[in-house]
Amino acid sequence: MIEQNPRDKGTLLLAFITGLAINGTFSALFSSVVPFSIFPLIALALSAWCLHQRYLNRNMPEGMPSLAAAFFLLGILVYSAMVRAEYPAIGSNFIPTILMVALVFWIALRFRRGKNKS
Repeated sequence: MIEQNPRDKGTLLLAFITGLAINGTFSALFSSVVPFSIFPLIALALSAWCLHQRYLNRNMPEGMPSLAAAFFLLGILVYSAMVRAEYPAIGSNFIPTILMVALVFWIALRFRRGKNKS
């Protein structure tokens, strides 16, 4: 199902960084609690560009788009939980943490299933 090679891991890492950067950009621009910084904007632009170039120049193996989407969502949830832990005025980080754990278990199940089929 999923052939593991370094390029696939790079795609997953870029999807994770893009998720972190998009939530960081949103927090920096629209949250009064989180101080403004230009670095999430730069990280978002670079990671989205690199992910787009990777999408244009390489074929994705079967099952990779769903894993990339899961890593993107994981990045969003990780940043949300970290910001909520640092700034409690935003709210509790219980729900993002529970969703992160469930998503990590789903990703581990997909990796295990991919290794068993290979």
